[in-house]
Amino acid sequence: MHSNSSVNVAGGRIGVALLGATGSIGTSALRVFERQRERFTPVALTAYGNRAALAEQVAQWAPAYVGLVQEHADAPESWGRGAACLVEAATHPDAHVVINAVVGAAGLPATLAALRLGKRVALANKETLVVAGDIVTRTAREHGGELLPVDSEHSAILQCLAGRQPHEVKRLILTASGGPFRTWPAERIAGATRVDALKHPTWQMGSKITIDSATLANKALEVIEAHHLFGVPYDRIEVVVHPQSIIHSFVEFVDGSVLAQMGVPSMELPILYALTWPERVPDSGVPSFDPVTSGDLTFEGVRHDVFPMLQLGIGAGRRGGAAPAVYNAANEVAVAHFLSGRLGFNGIAERVAAALHALGSMPGDSLEALLAADTAAREHVHAHVAQAENGN
Repeated sequence: MHSNSSVNVAGGRIGVALLGATGSIGTSALRVFERQRERFTPVALTAYGNRAALAEQVAQWAPAYVGLVQEHADAPESWGRGAACLVEAATHPDAHVVINAVVGAAGLPATLAALRLGKRVALANKETLVVAGDIVTRTAREHGGELLPVDSEHSAILQCLAGRQPHEVKRLILTASGGPFRTWPAERIAGATRVDALKHPTWQMGSKITIDSATLANKALEVIEAHHLFGVPYDRIEVVVHPQSIIHSFVEFVDGSVLAQMGVPSMELPILYALTWPERVPDSGVPSFDPVTSGDLTFEGVRHDVFPMLQLGIGAGRRGGAAPAVYNAANEVAVAHFLSGRLGFNGIAERVAAALHALGSMPGDSLEALLAADTAAREHVHAHVAQAENGN
């Protein structure tokens, strides 16, 4: 993680660009703004395609900039259009902080653009660091930008570190809920349906990230992200299943001390902390934690034989180069095909493994090379799914 100091705008509220305003993170952020109106105001709002929801938000908040990625005939002329609106919002002169809650690799150009201007980026877009972690962290360092995580797991690590240096850290331990199939036998998982996979036990999230939680791909993305955010090598980052989602992550230090951050599942706390770090401000958004009524806290090992996406992703991270970009892109397309009924649940890991085998050694030394690998991986999965449907 690269950071300088707390964001402070004298004499007024901090302007925030919110990318992905109509999604689960975006709407959570707006609830934070509602309670923290004296501190923050959204000056730019973007959405992918939900024009109606975005229009409601615009009516409430009156931001200086509005953008819609998908073309809509009935969208106001004053709104930005297409993918370029993400960069336009992120670089808006009134935006001191950018919350990037865009799904997928589409969020990468906006993150880089904001960091080049020395802004703070509160990152809920995992793919930014998975696809181009080295480039993103280097851009932050060179231009004085800040990267702060919005994920509950990475926010937990940030809170446990509290200014400690990487050489003081022995291990990072990320917790995983285990998803809806945590206790299912392998034979039953093979027949899992879209409806089954979307029933997450502890979090309400968008469909893509919910499927990623069911396969544990989400945790692989988080391991890669943690590596880049905190400068900890892969062999010192571990994953443990914690079904209650009360402990969000652990940090073990070189002296043997272990710190954990805990609380009821809520994305509003990590959103607020990314905005105010390193300070904490009073807020009523998260229910008070009661250790008695929270019940037992349990932990299990990951069933790697049943959930191969975790090891596939961590392996791609270790391999480096374009491999993480290939993993991410292949997974995005495979998940889309699963959600549309064109691919079985186990087919997600099969298609990602095949893409990594074919394309994982592509060069990844520039943004152009990484984006080429991203495109190639998407085409690879599309082509194989189409071949399977045609009986080839």
